[in-house]
Amino acid sequence: MVFFAEAYLSALLRYGVYDADGKLIGRVDDVLVRPHERFPEVTSVAVRPEGDHETLYVPWTAIRTASAEGMRLSATREALPRTQACEDDIHLRQDLMDKQIVDVSGKRVVRVHDLKLGAVGTRVLLTHADIGSRGLLRRLGWEHFTLGFLRLLHLHLPERLIAWEHVRMPAQGQGDELRVDRGRDALRRMHPADLADIAEELSAPERAAFLGAMEEEIAADAMQEMEPEALVAAVNELPDQQAADLIDEMAPDTGADLLADLPQERADALLDLMEPEEAADLRHLLTYPEDSAGGLMTPEQVSVPQGITVSAALEIVRTEAQEIDNLYYVNVIDPEGRLVGVFSLRELIIADPHMLVADLMVREMVSVTPDASQQDVARLVAHYNLLALPVVDDDNRLLGIVTADDAIDAVIPTSFKKRIPKAFARH
Repeated sequence: MVFFAEAYLSALLRYGVYDADGKLIGRVDDVLVRPHERFPEVTSVAVRPEGDHETLYVPWTAIRTASAEGMRLSATREALPRTQACEDDIHLRQDLMDKQIVDVSGKRVVRVHDLKLGAVGTRVLLTHADIGSRGLLRRLGWEHFTLGFLRLLHLHLPERLIAWEHVRMPAQGQGDELRVDRGRDALRRMHPADLADIAEELSAPERAAFLGAMEEEIAADAMQEMEPEALVAAVNELPDQQAADLIDEMAPDTGADLLADLPQERADALLDLMEPEEAADLRHLLTYPEDSAGGLMTPEQVSVPQGITVSAALEIVRTEAQEIDNLYYVNVIDPEGRLVGVFSLRELIIADPHMLVADLMVREMVSVTPDASQQDVARLVAHYNLLALPVVDDDNRLLGIVTADDAIDAVIPTSFKKRIPKAFARH
């Protein structure tokens, strides 16, 4: 068959379809593709017959030529093989046009205005999504007029195309929900804040599908960067077990904040599905007011007994740090679990291995009780330039820590924090 080197779907949808005798059968209603390697391959054309409401599916192999004059088939209508759309086929107009998709390389959500097809040997592939103004103008039939007018003004309107291998299309039969299983390597390299930005541009069902299709650890990291309202809306769209697994992967303090924003009945149901130890930590955190030190703290911290050597302390830190994302200080406790000192990771690394922890630690440290306000915690963190602040009970027993980023939420909203340069962005 003869086909353009490249063509846009919006143009093909204006084509008439003629049989081998030149008789008009109908108009192109849609083009169907099937996933194939990096680029989906065109398999058939949906034709809307003249005066007939039943859609006719013509195999792409039955099309002899496709040009501006229309599509010419290799057989008469009566001799055409009868075929139907396969379950794996994707209708370009119906399933993709005007839909929001994720441009992984561009770290954004975009809307498809048009789709570009290209001939590769005897095959025709879906190669690009047009997300720019030219795609919209082309669909309205105004592209040539607008470009001509802009040329008179010495202005240029560039195309905005993204290769289809960089976007993830909606799953067949699932509306606008996103499928990102083939993009996991790219997602793994992206910073959680970038993933959160993408998720927040989507509707709640799309957001849930986007998060649910990622690896749990990656999704949990992204969830921790999202605005509370957007996160709650996404979790409300997830099945209970999937939501429970994702919250289980989040930092305890963030997970507790999320559960506190959910209806009590749903929160209890999710807690019942979690690992008992993690659920117990979250239930304990939920007993504190959300804007208190207890509500802000995480039980994830490393503590060592005061009677051991630096070498022994280093072994404990190496083991326990594997389960902790943010580790800045090592707390020192007595046999009753009371906080007696603290030292930084740097001090631990450069200290004499035979030195006792009791001789390394700082005894005059700053701490707060769980009922301290978020403003007081933020003030202490800022005043003493701390990365984390211990939380102790009335008997000075260590309960957890409040990290600096959680403390400054009191004075810097999440939306503004996202604008701060990311010192440790994933690449």
